[in-house]
Amino acid sequence: MFQIAEATKPALVLSKPTSRVRLGYAKYLKLKRGQDLIEALAWLSVVAVTAMFLVHGGLNNITDAASALGAFSRLSSLVATDLLLIHMLLVARVPWIDKYYGHDKSTIAHKKLGKPILYLVIAHFAASLTQFAINESKNLWDEFISLISIFELLLATASLALMILVVITSIKIARRKLSYETWFIVHLVSYVAVGIAVPHMFTMGSDIAGKAIPTIYWVSLYAFVVFNIVWYRVLVPIVRGLRHNLRVQSVVRESSDSVSIYLSGTQLDKLGGQAGQFYLFRPLTPKQWWRPHPFSISAAPNSNFVRFTIGARGDDTALLQSIKPGTRVMLEGPYGVFTEERRTRERVLLIASGIGIPPVRALAESMASRPGDLTVIYRVRNAEDAALLDEIREIARLRQINLHVVEGRRGSDASWLNWDYRNLPDQSRLIEMAPWVSESDVYICGPLEWTKSVEHAVKRAGTPEHQIHSEEYAW
Repeated sequence: MFQIAEATKPALVLSKPTSRVRLGYAKYLKLKRGQDLIEALAWLSVVAVTAMFLVHGGLNNITDAASALGAFSRLSSLVATDLLLIHMLLVARVPWIDKYYGHDKSTIAHKKLGKPILYLVIAHFAASLTQFAINESKNLWDEFISLISIFELLLATASLALMILVVITSIKIARRKLSYETWFIVHLVSYVAVGIAVPHMFTMGSDIAGKAIPTIYWVSLYAFVVFNIVWYRVLVPIVRGLRHNLRVQSVVRESSDSVSIYLSGTQLDKLGGQAGQFYLFRPLTPKQWWRPHPFSISAAPNSNFVRFTIGARGDDTALLQSIKPGTRVMLEGPYGVFTEERRTRERVLLIASGIGIPPVRALAESMASRPGDLTVIYRVRNAEDAALLDEIREIARLRQINLHVVEGRRGSDASWLNWDYRNLPDQSRLIEMAPWVSESDVYICGPLEWTKSVEHAVKRAGTPEHQIHSEEYAW
């Protein structure tokens, strides 16, 4: 039977920590080699489409300005399309990309590719329009009207307009003014933009139609990307939802602005998540079913429940504070590399602020360690109203973890620590709390600017960059 909302908090039962973990710098090098291979394949695809263009005589018929524009238009179109498919794959949330980069870094790469792709598409459009205008002795406007009377080119023009809209809404200034929900809806049209651009490429493009190798290449590439998107973003969550029958079991108040949502279901031990990872949480309610939100699990994976601790930060997070027990939930994931798999050293420092505590609490529970190997720093405004603080204290006691609760207002705008009468720099106080910080893996979770400030102090304390782990819920 489901518990009522604001239920009494269940007794703390800890999962068994990891028994063994592989450490050492070689582990980091193996990760980098995997990243190098993925990036090499991406660049090789660009080389391949360029080579096919040249092998099939892409430059052979250049005799004047119009033919030069035509060749440029065709090549820019091919490269742009190849990069666009890579661009979409980066946010398809496929495990083999997430494993090596994490959701935030693949999203950052996705953003960086957006503008170059748009510039290439615009260049293709402008070069094609100018070429046809020259050949038919028309001005640009008349030629444009003539071209969009062809159905495939009308779709291609609409695709360009949608791409421009998506890129504009991705610019940092514009993104800050958009809610997550608005941004999410706008970016769904990127799939429409790609889809309606396909017909003119295959029916009118001279670089694919009637050529066996280019046709096989492009059909295979499109099929590969579509499969990954449909399988991992649509079918897997549906299959998981049906298999595990996830529902809200109870809602427990953790602080004045946060709750823990416990999910029950079947075969929860087969969800596959790790401490430190996050899921896209989609409550199947009339108002919220269409937009998921990223939340880290706040307890190590177990067979009894899945738990998320969620702060009220606007948008849907306020509604989730009062979600009803029995509500069905769909989870996409798990995602992220804020896990023990990235660990390379015996000593570990876990640093959290505010609602950044859930993944840190889960890692403190599950990480392999001897007494004293783990240190936790929990930055809070008010220890009397800090989410999961009692649990962290109990975990620290049971597992002999060094715990520092840093309470109060910030010492300065640039500091991530509280006010201190000694006026010591952050890195000095950090070394006091974690003397082995330079020889530790450091996991940081909190607000973005706060996290950057912590990373700065950790680096100044002598910790190599590859031992510093943080992950942003990028969008």
